[in-house]
Amino acid sequence: MSRIEATFSTLKVQGRKALIPYVTAGFPFADITPALMHGMVEAGADVIELGVPFSDPMADGPVIQKAGEKALSLGIGMSQVLDHVREFRKRNSTTPVVLMGYANPVERYDQKHGAHAFVRDAAAAGVDGVLVVDYPPEECEAFAASLRAHGMDLIFLLAPTSTDARMAQVARVASGYVYYVSLKGVTGSGALDTAAVEQMLPRIRQHVHIPVGVGFGIRDAATAQAIGKVADAVVIGSRIIQLIEDQEHAKVVPITIDFLRGIRKALDA
Repeated sequence: MSRIEATFSTLKVQGRKALIPYVTAGFPFADITPALMHGMVEAGADVIELGVPFSDPMADGPVIQKAGEKALSLGIGMSQVLDHVREFRKRNSTTPVVLMGYANPVERYDQKHGAHAFVRDAAAAGVDGVLVVDYPPEECEAFAASLRAHGMDLIFLLAPTSTDARMAQVARVASGYVYYVSLKGVTGSGALDTAAVEQMLPRIRQHVHIPVGVGFGIRDAATAQAIGKVADAVVIGSRIIQLIEDQEHAKVVPITIDFLRGIRKALDA
């Protein structure tokens, strides 16, 4: 059983929903990520999604794009992201960490370090799951199998436009959880239609028999609570990035903790 599976299993027994915050690795300061991850756990995070900076993040809106550009300018690449996870694991051996990003940094890492180096090194660093936005399920069964052999899950996105056939394809390959993108658009865009999410989740669950997390558009305790009533997990990214992007170093972690504690409280209410 992977750490992600074990976490969701425990939450189900407790009757609680998973809080999954996202932050771009190396943002807003190159050295802050491990401390920020610990702060998120302190505030009640169950799983952490760590964004791998990339120059052309097609699923991300301006907020996360800007964060990625800043992290890249600070010299953050896949090797540094894995270093952040290793540092985090020195004090935390239980909270699952998911790397979220794009195919290019994964494949570039293998080019530089040898075939299958990414899977090997991610597992050794303490990564639990990988979400590669531009890997379609029909093209990565071998990648999924390699991850599973190393105790990691391959997580996929589903969208309002996903067909039943696409959901079935994802269900065959995915493990850990699936991430339902609640909006037609990029991260941080639009207003969340909780009624539409409520209608979509039963359709997804006809095909997908692992937990379903919902993200894109969740910005506050009220929307998190509404989504938590129907989903297994709530994912929050752009709002955290906005809160910390202009803060001085010493304030980044406390501000994040304060925000996430409010979300945790609402989810548990």
